[in-house]
Amino acid sequence: MGRYTGPKHHLCRAEGVSLCGLSKCPVLKRNAPPPGQHGPKLGQYGRKGRKKSSDYAIQLRQKQKVKRIYGLREKQFKKYYILASKKKGATGETLLETLERRLDNVVFRLNLAQSRQQAHQLVSHGHILVNDKKVNISSYNVKIGDIIMPSSKAANFEFVKKTAQEAKDVKLPSWLAKQATVGKVISLPSREDIDADIDERLIVEYYSR
Repeated sequence: MGRYTGPKHHLCRAEGVSLCGLSKCPVLKRNAPPPGQHGPKLGQYGRKGRKKSSDYAIQLRQKQKVKRIYGLREKQFKKYYILASKKKGATGETLLETLERRLDNVVFRLNLAQSRQQAHQLVSHGHILVNDKKVNISSYNVKIGDIIMPSSKAANFEFVKKTAQEAKDVKLPSWLAKQATVGKVISLPSREDIDADIDERLIVEYYSR
């Protein structure tokens, strides 16, 4: 399955989280309606009386949400899960920590892009340097000590300068440091550094069926 190319905020509203990363995402507004121009249709259970989801549906929804947060295809996400399951420690936490170390996610976390999708484009177009070397692989996993920065050309992109300026007082995850537009990985991410509105245990349960 390819990347989703439909309306920008449709998936955000479907998952109930700001997948796009934009401050004006409609899901951030209180009582944001679900997908559909007029919200959910009245049906057998009424507008508010939705049928209770099965355990499988809940597990699937959580997997889909995390997959979409990080902008991954199904095959990519399953590969990450399999790799995480072979490592020591809690599989779910290992999965999330590995996803956090993706270069496109790090560019987003360093506020060099407004969204992970935008960060993905910066990386894939060769506009991001890691330790002064161009890296155009979004899935590249950063390591402790890595220095991440936009190329001299990208540093002058209006959206990069605007995003960095608007986020100058935003607190970074504890495992990252930044000065101007130059970021550094000072430690590996822990579960506490990752969005709390994720239940990784449901993802493990989904793949353990």
